[in-house]
Amino acid sequence: MLEVSVLGRVAYLPTYEAMQAFTATRAGTTADELWLCEHPPVFTQGLAGRAHHVLDAGSIPVVATNRGGQVTYHGPGQVVAYPLLDLRRAGYFVKEYVYRLEEAVIRTLAHYGVTGHRVAGAPGIYVRLDDPASHAALTGPASRDYPFQGLGKIAALGIKVSRHCSYHGVALNVAMDLEPFTRINPCGYPGLQTVDLSTIGVSTTWDEAGRVLGQKLGALLAP
Repeated sequence: MLEVSVLGRVAYLPTYEAMQAFTATRAGTTADELWLCEHPPVFTQGLAGRAHHVLDAGSIPVVATNRGGQVTYHGPGQVVAYPLLDLRRAGYFVKEYVYRLEEAVIRTLAHYGVTGHRVAGAPGIYVRLDDPASHAALTGPASRDYPFQGLGKIAALGIKVSRHCSYHGVALNVAMDLEPFTRINPCGYPGLQTVDLSTIGVSTTWDEAGRVLGQKLGALLAP
């Protein structure tokens, strides 16, 4: 059972530090938690992040983190979910954990009539730009080097596991100013288009999207 906390809009760095502190001090009996929040504008770099993927940060701060992956953007109108789990107690490994995080996003999108897609080797969830509801398998001119032809990224994923315990998590774009994504190579891919629910015709609130995502995560992350 996840203890869910809706934090609202909170600064990124103190939240990151709080996740680290929670994970470092938790015991074997510490309850798992799920933090739902949004952040003021910030670019975050993962451990694999390269400076040249930040094209023009402007006045938006860039924060180096210890999560996996490359650079991404957080901002108002995005639901950020941080599951703080003891994976050993839950009974599954990191690969399964990532699958469950992505599946929660896919089921959240399905709630809104949108089909989410996985792309091999590129964590996160993507939607078809021409037909967001399409269930058809991904085919077409996408190449091995650039598998995103016709797709837009709607959710980013980056995690850290320390002593079998997870932090960081997944971010779902709901109704954002997407312009800052053009200032980076999202997740290290030049030209990768980023979308949100609003862009693809879904009208919902941050509170509602957060509630749905929280429910899906709670169901899928249970031991």
